[in-house]
Amino acid sequence: MKTMSELKYHYGLKMCIHPSTKQKQIIKMNSDVSRAVYNAMVAIDKELYQLKQVKLPIDTIQTRIAELEKRKKAQNHLATHYTYMKHPYIDSHCRSMAMRSYKAAWNMFRKVHNAGTPNFHKKTYEEKYQTSGTYTSKKKPVNMWTGSIRFVDNKHINIPKLGIIRVSGSYRKLLDNKDDIRIGTTTISKNAFGIYYVSMQLGSDTPFVKELPKTNSQVGIDLNTDNFLTTSEGNVIANPRFYRTIKGRLAKAQRKLSRRYVRAKKEGRSLRDSKNYQKQRMVVSKLMNRVRNQRNKFLDEMSITLIKNHDLVVAENLRSKNMLKNHALAMSISDVGWRTFLQKLEYKSELYGKTFVTVNPKNTTQTCSECGHVMGTKDTDKLTLKDREWTCPICNTYHIRDVNAAKNILNKGLKQLA
Repeated sequence: MKTMSELKYHYGLKMCIHPSTKQKQIIKMNSDVSRAVYNAMVAIDKELYQLKQVKLPIDTIQTRIAELEKRKKAQNHLATHYTYMKHPYIDSHCRSMAMRSYKAAWNMFRKVHNAGTPNFHKKTYEEKYQTSGTYTSKKKPVNMWTGSIRFVDNKHINIPKLGIIRVSGSYRKLLDNKDDIRIGTTTISKNAFGIYYVSMQLGSDTPFVKELPKTNSQVGIDLNTDNFLTTSEGNVIANPRFYRTIKGRLAKAQRKLSRRYVRAKKEGRSLRDSKNYQKQRMVVSKLMNRVRNQRNKFLDEMSITLIKNHDLVVAENLRSKNMLKNHALAMSISDVGWRTFLQKLEYKSELYGKTFVTVNPKNTTQTCSECGHVMGTKDTDKLTLKDREWTCPICNTYHIRDVNAAKNILNKGLKQLA
């Protein structure tokens, strides 16, 4: 049987689930165990790092290092040391997946150093743990209706330890016409205001969706804070500024939350037992989630529209983290969600058989898309942020700044693919 990585096509599926009171307790237990395992691995590595700084061959230190290395390699040492992890409601895959997540965090650090080394996971109002679908029966076919994690019918799934649980979501169109889907890593989560989700990694040897028809069209897009994006065809999409629309309401709600926090602490009450604090926390969480959902829906619509209407989409490879250092633009940059938008373009282009590339944005704004002259050279002045329209001093071509930049981005992408 093929592993998930050996399957040709992959798809991520997220659905809302509706657990019972008992199932909610089981989710919390597994979430706590997952966090405890991850934090135990962080603690071991932090202690190992400190001990290895001692260069002297002290026997007690060397013995402790050997003991920690042994505990780190042993998959079941945590269950041995902490008996509560042997509880019948604890999913055995929960511990191994937490360790896998920790190793993945280290791999990400080695690959991208600014990702940071793994740190302790704090206890929050959110809950999350991962498990993995297994297929042990050789007599049954491998699909979404068999295995440890499986669909019971169109409205229910079975998850180890949780049992049968009701789901809702727009997944039926995807699954109705396919019988070779394999379910891999599955994440069960609860957000800050109590909505539960299940996210599944699906694999198959046949496509999940049909490739979109070719349009023989290519487009470059320039992302900016004034407008959300400008295309090389001259189309301009306005920036909806979802965060700014509720900024005042959110600030007011957060101030009220802060006052209730101070009052609860002053009276010596636990925040989790303070009903007024919890009620206001839900108000703040819902406001923030509303912005997140609005932005995500907008980015989904924009990305699929570009992919449907063009065979090639070229965007600039923006480093949002560096741009956020500009405090005058930080709020606007955070509000548009550029990084998420580029990620959506990337996976949707692969899913629908289109092409998406990113290019270095250097001089895309300063270069004339007609003659190639770069402003700031040959005794010409560089364009500033105020220069929204300009005329090339060499070929006298009139440019709208963002449209010209989008054309240069498209030209760079075509050269990159040539």
